[in-house]
Amino acid sequence: MKLRAVFGLNVQRLRRERKLSQEQLSFVSGRTRAYISSVEAGRRNATLDTLEILAKALDVEPQDLITAKAPERRAGRSAKRSTPPATD
Repeated sequence: MKLRAVFGLNVQRLRRERKLSQEQLSFVSGRTRAYISSVEAGRRNATLDTLEILAKALDVEPQDLITAKAPERRAGRSAKRSTPPATD
C-alpha cells in the first residue's frame, strides 16, 4: 500500500476514534475540511509540516500516522471456529 494511502487511513481511523468530524479536525489543525477529506482519501500528498500538524491535532506521534496497521476485526462478525459449537 502506498504511504499516502496509509497516512490517509490512519488519519481517518484516529479521527473517528476521537469522535471528531472532518470539520472539527480541520478547525483544530488549521486545514480546510476539503483538505482533510482529500488526505483521508489518499488524493493529497501532504507535506511533513502537515504530518506534524495533524499528529499534534490527533494527539499522536507523527510515526503513528505513517505506520501501516493490521486491520482489526469488527465486533459481531463471525470468525471461523477451529472446533464445532457444542450442542445440547
